Amino acid sequence: MMQNPVLDLRRLDETPGAGDPLELLGQLALERALRFANPADREEFIAGRVALLDFAAALLEVDPARLVPSYHCPQCGPGQDHGRPGFTLDGGPAPLALSASRASGWVLLAGVVHPADGLRLGVDLESVSGVGFDGFDDVALTETEKHFLASLPEREQTKQRARLWARKEAWLKMTGEGLRRSPAELEVLDLPGLRDVTERALPDDLVAALALG
Repeated sequence: MMQNPVLDLRRLDETPGAGDPLELLGQLALERALRFANPADREEFIAGRVALLDFAAALLEVDPARLVPSYHCPQCGPGQDHGRPGFTLDGGPAPLALSASRASGWVLLAGVVHPADGLRLGVDLESVSGVGFDGFDDVALTETEKHFLASLPEREQTKQRARLWARKEAWLKMTGEGLRRSPAELEVLDLPGLRDVTERALPDDLVAALALG
């Protein structure tokens, strides 16, 4: 039976304090944070990581201090500052499947406790205004998706375009391929296990998608 993930949408400027964030997040997160040239981007990155830590601790009903970040990149392997998020709990793998996505000062978190073996999860949050630039459709959408957009009233096209992109990002996070796979070759109008996030009230300029498989 497929497990339904828990979803949580949070404002990054309302991330709860839990001691020293960088001490909790570890050296790899600190090093990555310091690579952001823009202080606002650095703060949002840290706030997103703290929000994920707090979310994971709440799902497991444990003190966040017992969790240690453990990211795994399908390409680079374990022990990274990027890739599929996870944690160790008291020295062993925490029984969680997790995904997170940030956009426009918000973070969307998704998690499954005690996931079935092999279960994969991907979530994506996108700004509608971020996908309207010239040439986007040619690099991001399949021909079928372009025809789908053209069939809609013009006032609906921008939001639907963002939804298609969120679906692609969520799916590629789930599979671990990321943008190593061309999004223009990934058809997301009707993929099993992929859906728009509708159970959470999103700000008007945001859309989200969830992939589970």
